[in-house]
Amino acid sequence: MPSNPPAKPTFNAEDIGQIAVGAFALSVPIAFSEEAWRLSASLPTLNLVLVVFLSLAFITLFAYQSVFQGNIIKRRRAFFLRVVAAYFLTLIVVGIVLLALNKLPLLTDPILALKRIILIAMPASMGAIIVDSFDKE
Repeated sequence: MPSNPPAKPTFNAEDIGQIAVGAFALSVPIAFSEEAWRLSASLPTLNLVLVVFLSLAFITLFAYQSVFQGNIIKRRRAFFLRVVAAYFLTLIVVGIVLLALNKLPLLTDPILALKRIILIAMPASMGAIIVDSFDKE
């Protein structure tokens, strides 16, 4: 009977690259959208919190089902790290994209900058975790 292959490290440079590429792929078309810029300016705080919650909920569900294939009992720490890292890296990628487009007013309106990052990170985080799932745990 063949033995199971050794477990790969929980998180490595390849994973970071996959997450960044996935986040970039979905953030770019949305970051170019004037609708996203306007919506982020008018979005109430409670709705913004809901966007963060939905983003984290869906990437958690996807990571659980696809990346970890429902098997996290002995890998809870790796699972948690994967979800947090995917969302955090997505926020960074989205921020860089908005900065490149001169649509990240960090110094003049940091609240608006944060709102834009969070709003665009919602779909971008799904792209990040989906691309990350191409190389399963």
